[in-house]
Amino acid sequence: MADVVDFGTLGTSARPSFEPGSKDVSQRVKKIAYLVHDLTDSAVHRRLRMLVAGGAAVTPIGFRRQGPPVREIEGLEAVDLGQTEDGRLLRRLFSVAGASVATRRFAEALAGADVILARNLEMLTIAARARRRHAAPARLVYECLDIHRLLLSHGLEGRLLRRLETRLWRSVDLLLTSSASFVEHYFKPRRFPGEIWLLENKVLVLRDRELPEATTPRAPGPPWRIGWFGMLRCRKSLELLGDLARGAGGAVEIVLRGRPSASVFPDFDAAISRYPHLRFEGPYSSPQDLRALYGDVHFSWTVDYFEEGQNSAWLLPNRVYEGTLYGAVPIYQRGVETSRWLAGHGVGVELDGLVERGFADFFHRLDALTYARLVDKVRTVPRRDLVVDRADCRELVEVLCGR
Repeated sequence: MADVVDFGTLGTSARPSFEPGSKDVSQRVKKIAYLVHDLTDSAVHRRLRMLVAGGAAVTPIGFRRQGPPVREIEGLEAVDLGQTEDGRLLRRLFSVAGASVATRRFAEALAGADVILARNLEMLTIAARARRRHAAPARLVYECLDIHRLLLSHGLEGRLLRRLETRLWRSVDLLLTSSASFVEHYFKPRRFPGEIWLLENKVLVLRDRELPEATTPRAPGPPWRIGWFGMLRCRKSLELLGDLARGAGGAVEIVLRGRPSASVFPDFDAAISRYPHLRFEGPYSSPQDLRALYGDVHFSWTVDYFEEGQNSAWLLPNRVYEGTLYGAVPIYQRGVETSRWLAGHGVGVELDGLVERGFADFFHRLDALTYARLVDKVRTVPRRDLVVDRADCRELVEVLCGR
C-alpha cells in the first residue's frame, strides 16, 4: 500500500513535496467534477466550499435524497441525476446502473476535467465509467467517509460488493478518507493499492470572524443541556438520551438538531414524543448556525451506535470538531476512534462500560466547579486541530490534481 499522509497535519509536520505558489504549479484554474450521493447533504456543500476556496472550478453532479431537483449549490450549477432513498441500497444501485449507462447526460460537465472526485462507492461506480468515456486524462479520486455495513458482510451481497470495489480501486489515483481507523481496519487489510490522504472532518473557517471568540462560560446547570446535532441515525442514542432526561426529572435536557434518518426513524415525531425534556428543533445551516447551536448547550453528544464495532467505531464525525471548537464538552464512548482523538487531547466525558448507570450517576454528581474544569480543558485544544482554512483548501486542490 502507498504512503498514508495526514492532510490534517499539513502546516505543522508532514507536507507534500510541493508548496503553494511554487514554479511547477500551473496557474490554470483546475476543473473538478464532483460526483455525490446526495446534492442536499450539508457535508457535500462544505466540501464544495473547500474546493472553490482552493481555486478550483467545480461542477457538482449527483442524486438527491429529498426535495425538488437541485439546480445550483453554493452558486455552482449542478447536474441532478434524480432522487434515491436513504438506506435503500438496492434501489440506489438501480439508479446508479441507470446513470452509469446514461453518462452522456453530464458529459459536458466532464469535458476538460482535471479531476473526477467520487463520494462513496456508488458514485465511484459511475465516475469510473464516465472517465473512460468522456475524460480519460482526468485523475480519479475516491472520497470514502463511511464504510457501509454491506461491505463488511460475510454474505453473498457483501462478497459481490467487495469484488466490485476491488475492481474499481484499480483505476483510482487517490483515496480521501477522514479517519486513520478506516485505513487501519478496512483499506489496509483489503490491500488498497493507491495513495491515501487523511482529511479529517474539521470545521471550515474562511474568515476570521467565523472563529469563536473567548466568551463567558455558559451558566452551569441544572438543568444540564446535551446537544445531539447532525445526521440523526442512531436509535440507541435516542433511547439512551431520552431515558436519561426522563429519569433526571428536568435536571437534564436534550436538544436535537439536524436531519433524522427516514430509514431509522420512519416516524420521528412519534419516536421523540415518548420522552419528556427532549425536543427536536429542526435542521440547521453550517457553518452559520454552529456558534449559536453549540453555545446553547453544555455538552455535545458524539456517540454513535448505528453500526457498532464497524463504521461507528472507526469514524470521526463532524460534531467532534464542531462542539470542541465552540466550547461544548464532548461526551464519547470508550474504545472507539472518537475516544482516541478526544482522550488524546485530554477533553470530554467518557461513558464507562455500564453506560446507563454511569451516565446517570455522572449528572447526579456534576457541580459547577467540575463543569468549569471540563470547559477549561476544551479551551486548550489547539485550533489547528479543529479547523481548516483557505490555505488548507488550496493544498487540497493541488493534492487532488497530483501536484
